[in-house]
Amino acid sequence: MPSTRAQTAGQAPAARHHLILVVTCLALGAVVAAMASLNVALPDLARETHATQTQLSWIIDSYSLVFASLLLPAGALGDRFGRRRALLAGLTIFGAGSAAAALTTDPSTLIALRGVLGVGAALVMPATLSTITSTFPRAQRARAVSVWAAVAGASALVGLFATGALLEGWSWRSVFLLNVALALVALIGTLLFVPESAEPQQPRLDVGGALLAVAGLVALVYSVIEAPTRGWADPVTLGGIGLGLVILAGFVLFELRRANPLLDPRLFRNHHFAAGSLSIMLQFFVFFGFIFVMMQYLQLVRGDSALMAATAMLPMAVTMVPVSRATPRLVARFGFRGPWVAGLVGVAAGMGVLSLLDASSPYWLIATGLVPLGAGMGLAMTPATTAITDALPRSLQNVGSAMNDLARELGGALGIAVLGSLLSAAYRDHLSLPGLPDHVADAARSSLAAAHAIGGPVSDRATTAFVDGMHVALLGAAAAAVLAAVTVALLLRSAPLQKQFDDDEGTDVTGPADIEEQEQPAYR
Repeated sequence: MPSTRAQTAGQAPAARHHLILVVTCLALGAVVAAMASLNVALPDLARETHATQTQLSWIIDSYSLVFASLLLPAGALGDRFGRRRALLAGLTIFGAGSAAAALTTDPSTLIALRGVLGVGAALVMPATLSTITSTFPRAQRARAVSVWAAVAGASALVGLFATGALLEGWSWRSVFLLNVALALVALIGTLLFVPESAEPQQPRLDVGGALLAVAGLVALVYSVIEAPTRGWADPVTLGGIGLGLVILAGFVLFELRRANPLLDPRLFRNHHFAAGSLSIMLQFFVFFGFIFVMMQYLQLVRGDSALMAATAMLPMAVTMVPVSRATPRLVARFGFRGPWVAGLVGVAAGMGVLSLLDASSPYWLIATGLVPLGAGMGLAMTPATTAITDALPRSLQNVGSAMNDLARELGGALGIAVLGSLLSAAYRDHLSLPGLPDHVADAARSSLAAAHAIGGPVSDRATTAFVDGMHVALLGAAAAAVLAAVTVALLLRSAPLQKQFDDDEGTDVTGPADIEEQEQPAYR
């Protein structure tokens, strides 16, 4: 039986393409926003559920852990059984889990249900991008991918704003009810407008590879998420990271010997794919780590409300979306490598400006950092995403999309863990509290919120120490962006990317998968 991909791309009416894009981006926006939006609601959630600090952390992190761990096998399942089916199943699980979460007050149950949402998100996210790449004609694909990239980048910020607005009149439950509404609309849109695309001749799922990938990622991501709480030198942290890396090394060896691997490691010989994957991972390392740090700064140092803190981030989203949409034209005029590297340099510059903030900084300084950060993210995301998807053969677009999304999720989890750990360590090191009873000093060192509860000079010293820690964390983020820019520049210099985005007349393009076809291994 022939692949349904070519039939779909050829038969989908041009008038339906924009509807397909709207529906897939709505589904994408729902699952991406869920990664960050609940951060704004944590104080309200803690008061009602009486969750401990550790439980609050896992209410946030269980979603990312399950999401990241299941992306590769979920992508492979979508390839074999249909991307539309994957969207429908994922949206149903995501919506049902959100509805159940809105009805519970038990923290442990909420942690488990956030994990259920992660299962649904793992099915949805790779299916959205692969639906676009498998249904849009090549002449329109780059512009559609630029929209997808803009939505993927801006949805977290839009989610923060929507949550802040909801919390002005309702409780944390409204966040989950919003998920239900978005999932329902996207589900109906998928049923009405999204065509099926699949590769029915795909071999059976590589179960062994899937189990190794899930086990390795669970061990690694779990340990990284726990590191800020346990400490990076804790035996559990080091042992878990070591175990995860060993299992993932076993995954690589196992896949190299498979005739039909889940993800052939030799794919990373393609410099375009390697550059795109690394760039996406480090961009979202910076992005989600920054959100984690900045939301605390805005609410605990500046004293902004949840809505004001979310609104303060809008210059980043307002800049990111139009720049991402303009990227295809910029690449058509100046080439692929220049705008991509310039975007990563812009991310580093934005982090450098934001690292200058202190407790009394005016808002214009925050906006001055957010603008290059948003522009840089918008400029770098589209070429990085396109490099990943175009490096794969057509039959594995969903797995390629899953790899793109996996890079985002791992980058986000690592960014929150690493930058959060840098912030916490510097905060404790810089907070000097001579003469205080040990239990009071320990409480102040546990968090800035606890120090504010003590009040007086302790609160002032803690604020200064937090800002010092924020400087360290944001400079670390800037260093990660510089590393990404240098690596991408070197990889693309050694293997110039021939892929060009579509121009306004819709001319055809040649992608790296076509250029290097004879060098590619057989992917299943």
